[in-house]
Amino acid sequence: MTATMGSPGLPAAKPGEVSIELVNRADVMARVSHALARATLRPALDKVADLAQRGPLRGTPAFRIANAVELVTVALRAPRGTRRRPLRFPDFRAEWLWHKDIAAPEDTGQGVILYFHGGGFVTGGLHSHRRLAARIANASGVPLLNVDYRQLPKAHITETVVDALTAYRYLLEQGFSPERIVFAGDSAGGGLAFAAALAARDGGLPVPGGIATIAPWADLDPALRHAHPNNAKDALLSAFSLSIPALTGFARDGALVAAWSPVNHDFSGMPPVFIQVGAQEVLLADAELLVRRCAESGVPCTLQIWDKAIHVFHAGADILPDARAAIRQLAEFNRAIVGNHPLPVLGRDHAA
Repeated sequence: MTATMGSPGLPAAKPGEVSIELVNRADVMARVSHALARATLRPALDKVADLAQRGPLRGTPAFRIANAVELVTVALRAPRGTRRRPLRFPDFRAEWLWHKDIAAPEDTGQGVILYFHGGGFVTGGLHSHRRLAARIANASGVPLLNVDYRQLPKAHITETVVDALTAYRYLLEQGFSPERIVFAGDSAGGGLAFAAALAARDGGLPVPGGIATIAPWADLDPALRHAHPNNAKDALLSAFSLSIPALTGFARDGALVAAWSPVNHDFSGMPPVFIQVGAQEVLLADAELLVRRCAESGVPCTLQIWDKAIHVFHAGADILPDARAAIRQLAEFNRAIVGNHPLPVLGRDHAA
């Protein structure tokens, strides 16, 4: 296991190697955004979580309200030059995103990113994550399939994983080679990327070529996050707020959340892993466990830790230089996996 400071070259981790990289020293914009979020958004989300646990709208009504937040993000647009194509499955929707200067998704030889959005399994979707997902696709130089998987209260996490596998099977049936498919996602979607890869392996499907995640929520049990020092430092999330979907939603049937948490599984046979997380994020606890699982199973893994980066800071790439840099690093990993190193010439608004 190695630890470095500075901007890394990729792929950083050799077969069986784990690399932990302290990528940056936060600039002024990152420090200001972290302080503002810590003073405003963190208390607000904790209050909402408290209402979802104890208030009259506890459980299902609260989750339905969270689902509706996606409607507020309809106006978010993908970067200029992005092409979109809707895709409908029996139980969920998806959307192709690709830059106009690369081949359309019909060209299955170019590789692809299968993306799972974040939102705590209760909110988020195609609209909220279209701009971020398109930035990642454009920077990576390949098409991306953004999956609007089922969430609480309509679906249990076991059904959510089924949706992820359905989307993966679709890509395989279209002719994409598994070794040129990257499972990617942020937050809950990052955890889902790991869960889907494990389910693919255990179900006899080929594993994807790589897993690239942003602050993955991969441990549904909040115990370690409650004990982690970042529980007091995170600018957005707390161990308490993250516990609501898992313990109020998924565990309603009395089953153990540990069984559904990727961090509690053997990672033998998993593909190379790339993780980005903020140094002060409570989900650093999950990232640390994922790294441990990779090390135990000889899976090459790179963990990038970004100073003063708020949760999924990549979504602020329009104004945060560190976010643009992080997307470029993520894209380098994706290109290394799919073998598509040359990139189209992108304008400032197109690039990460």
